Amino acid sequence: MTLTFDQSTYRNLLAEVAPVAIETEEEYERVLKVVEQLTFKKNRTTEEQALHKLLVILVEIYETQNYPMDQSAPHEILQHIMEASDTRQADLVGIIGSSGVVSEVVNGKRSISKAQAKALGDYFKVSPSLFI
Repeated sequence: MTLTFDQSTYRNLLAEVAPVAIETEEEYERVLKVVEQLTFKKNRTTEEQALHKLLVILVEIYETQNYPMDQSAPHEILQHIMEASDTRQADLVGIIGSSGVVSEVVNGKRSISKAQAKALGDYFKVSPSLFI
C-alpha cells in the first residue's frame, strides 16, 4: 500500500494551522501545542506527517535562538519523552531489554547502545540520535 500525498488536504491543514516563522513566545506556544498534538496522534496521515515535520523545524529554530541549552544526557531525554507520553519503564521491557536493563538505561547507570537508540526512536517515533 503506497501512501499518496494529497495537496488539497495539505493546503487545508496549512490554512488551519497557518505556520509562520516563530517570532514571539505566544506564537511558539501556539505552534508547540499543535506539534504535541500531532506527535502523539495515532495513525497520522501523510499530510499530517509533512505538517509535523515543518512545525518541528520552526520550533527547533526558535528554541535554538531563544533557549540555548547544554546538551542533555541521553537518559534525561528518554525520561522526558517517557513522562510526556505517559510511558512506564515496564512498557520498554522487550523493546530495549529486560526490566533490569531498562531500569539502568532510564536511570543513566547504563549507556544506550545504537541498537537500543534505534528501537527507542522507532517506539517513540523520534530520531534515534536523541538517545546517543
